[in-house]
Amino acid sequence: MVNGNQVRSLKKQLDEREHALRQEIRAELLNSEEQHYRDLAGRVKDVGEESVADLLVDLQLASVDRHIQEIRDIEAAQTRMVTGSFGICVDCDRSIDAERLEAYPTAKRCRPCQVEHERMYASSGRPSL
Repeated sequence: MVNGNQVRSLKKQLDEREHALRQEIRAELLNSEEQHYRDLAGRVKDVGEESVADLLVDLQLASVDRHIQEIRDIEAAQTRMVTGSFGICVDCDRSIDAERLEAYPTAKRCRPCQVEHERMYASSGRPSL
């Protein structure tokens, strides 16, 4: 179980990571917007270049999606800190090891429950039998 000092340290770490992610998203969206204007200006000359440009935009948007999901995880962890449920597994209500939280501050499951969750939802995002 985590103590108050550990929670404060993890909160600071989460706050800093959230700020960094928001900055990265802002920069990626601005870069994407600039690229879009360049494409509209006619810099893409053929179908091959257009395909590569589309792929690069898709990769940038996928990166933004990952950042947004991480921000959601951070916000959920911060909410658990406020409500007093931080460090408690959402599946079994047991304590999450402090070492796990130090490595992965947004963890919402203890290691055994996370292993089971990944086994159940590994491939398609739906439970498997």
